[in-house]
Amino acid sequence: MTEVSGFPYFEVEFSERGEVVVPAQADALKTYLSTSPEAELIVLAHGWNNDAEDARRLYRGLLGELRAELTAARVAGSPPDFSILAVLWPSKKFADTEIAAGPAAGLDDAVSDAALIEQIDKLEDATTSPDSRAKLATAKALLPDLEDSPKAQAKFADLIRSVLPNPQNEVTEEDTSQKFFVLDGSDLMVRLAKPIPVEIAPGQGPETGADTEGLGELGGASGLGEFFSGVRSAARNLLNYSTYYLMKERAGTVGAGLNALLRQIRDFHTGLKIHLVGHSFGARLVTTAVRGSDAGTALTVHSIALLQAAFSHNAFAVDFDEEKDGRTGAFRRVVADKLVRGPALVSYTVNDTAVGLAYPIASSIVGDDAAGLGDKNSRFGGLGRNGAQHTPEAAAATLLAVQDEYSLEGGTIYNLQADNIIRQHGDIVHPEVAHAIISAIAAARS
Repeated sequence: MTEVSGFPYFEVEFSERGEVVVPAQADALKTYLSTSPEAELIVLAHGWNNDAEDARRLYRGLLGELRAELTAARVAGSPPDFSILAVLWPSKKFADTEIAAGPAAGLDDAVSDAALIEQIDKLEDATTSPDSRAKLATAKALLPDLEDSPKAQAKFADLIRSVLPNPQNEVTEEDTSQKFFVLDGSDLMVRLAKPIPVEIAPGQGPETGADTEGLGELGGASGLGEFFSGVRSAARNLLNYSTYYLMKERAGTVGAGLNALLRQIRDFHTGLKIHLVGHSFGARLVTTAVRGSDAGTALTVHSIALLQAAFSHNAFAVDFDEEKDGRTGAFRRVVADKLVRGPALVSYTVNDTAVGLAYPIASSIVGDDAAGLGDKNSRFGGLGRNGAQHTPEAAAATLLAVQDEYSLEGGTIYNLQADNIIRQHGDIVHPEVAHAIISAIAAARS
């Protein structure tokens, strides 16, 4: 058995199809848990990473902070220890990191063919379609013609979309996936060629030297930035959105696999208390695991922490779209059926420009310029940027200092504003984050 920061630590690797790659990994966890009738299990799920070692570094950092929090004994009622299930799944970054915008970044030639080729290579590496390599090679060959040929632009969009899985289980259109697949390719490229405004938090402009995930914002230290405009910029936005969509779908698929595993473990160990912690797309993964495919496969857990979650801020919402009467979020059942016995935590911050990227692009896809910011008032926005919106069970809160005490209740989603702690999308390894997680776990046990 491996230990990390003194916690019994078990990795379970999932394939892109949601299958456990090495069943012996899951068996080892089941066997270990059988020796502890009062076991508590923390499930960790990473977001976009280039390889498993990135995920392990994240897990080591979080577990180190959780161990320090338990040792400090600041939270009454916290358990003496946990076992750890560390999920490893094949995820990729959806945002390119090559371009840092400057004052002249509105020029389309700032987006080079070389940068687009690198994005296409990343998309190819993430796809599993047998014929994706040939299709993406054809897309690369079209790059020199994009500027002057509407026909090449349409074909480029169609080729990129053809290597993606068509939406099947997402009926809420939370990120315009359905429209993305049915729009004429020429129309799609025209919409994505328009400048996309993005809000920049104070101190996050490129001239400050802050790490903004390389997303190319313009402007000063505070205010509105603007992504590149033009045809090659449309290609860049298309590729960013495509990889985002692919990882969103894969997170759901792996989440279904995790659901099956956790239900097996729960049946094997009925007294087990399960706590979920997901970052980025990993937050979508663990939430999918709770929801299940239907009421019969739903999983009841004790607490959940969604750290800079890369999915819709309307995921838990009810009646949030006036244009479509009665529409609810994709994960509304998690709240409505009280599948989380204790508190649910959602960290969010304006500093998370990465989560903020996909949703302004979604607004452009539907031609909705007024909703272009991806903020809490937009139709399209992310949990990690805005917290849970249009959700009666959500409560406004702040990510507290470690010496401060939370007052948390079961059945409530706590939107933890984290502007002063979390400086970018991946910046989640903090004592304050561990303090919040342990506080939620303690509240779930009371």
